Order: sequence, then structure tokens, then C-alpha cells
Amino acid sequence: MKHLFTFLFIITGYFTFGQKHSRENTSALPTPVHQLRIYEIPKENRQVFLDRFQDHALRIMKKYGFTIVSIWQSEFREKTEFVYLLEWKNEETMKTAWDGFMADKEWKEIKARTAKQYGDFVNEIEDRTLKLTDFSPEKKLLK
Repeated sequence: MKHLFTFLFIITGYFTFGQKHSRENTSALPTPVHQLRIYEIPKENRQVFLDRFQDHALRIMKKYGFTIVSIWQSEFREKTEFVYLLEWKNEETMKTAWDGFMADKEWKEIKARTAKQYGDFVNEIEDRTLKLTDFSPEKKLLK
């Protein structure tokens, strides 16, 4: 009986104090920032856009520390869309990486060459910075 009370005391203490302590530690950890990019692309250049992104943009983005969580294609309100989700350590890291990528000489040359050959690749870009709430079930998508 004495062992049962000791066991119950330990378990009660864990759930009472351990959980609270665990939550406090979680909120103290740096929370990543996510970025949602939605490109409306002309239907006629869909495959050329996808090829350019896969063959060039991904490789160059990697140089600047981009972490792509996932990439999708979408048809929305008769628009062809290319959508991807990025994960960043923080907003400053995100800004620095984008500045580097957009200034990259190779990327600028590829964009100029493909635009000259195929015309416009993007009609519109939506860029959303997503900040997790304290009650979000996942603080980080990538493990």
C-alpha cells in the first residue's frame, strides 16, 4: 500500500508540475516562421515554369538556405497555380535568403533567358508569412 501511495504521488506530481514545466520549455524554444508562396502562372507556360523551378530555382535556393516543406500545383478559379511552403528559423533569415537569391547572378541570367524565349512565367505572386499560434499542434513541420 505504501508503494501505491508513493507511485500515485509521483504520477500526480508529474502531471501537475511536469506538464506545466514542459509547456513553459516549449514556448521558450524558438518558433520557426513559415512562408506560403502562391504563383499564378500562364497555362501555356506551366510546364516550362515547372521545369525551370525544378532544374534551376531549387538548386539555387538551396545555396541560400531555403527549406522547402512541400510543393503543390492547383487549379483555382480557373487559374493555374504553383504553391510551396517554406520553413525559416526566423523572419530575418527569410529576408536575408530572399535577398541573396534574388540578387544571384545565375538566377538573374536564367530568368532573363527563359523570359526572352517563352515570355511571362508569372502573372501574380502572393507571399504570406505565417506565424504559429501558441496553441498550434505542431511548432515545427520539419523534424
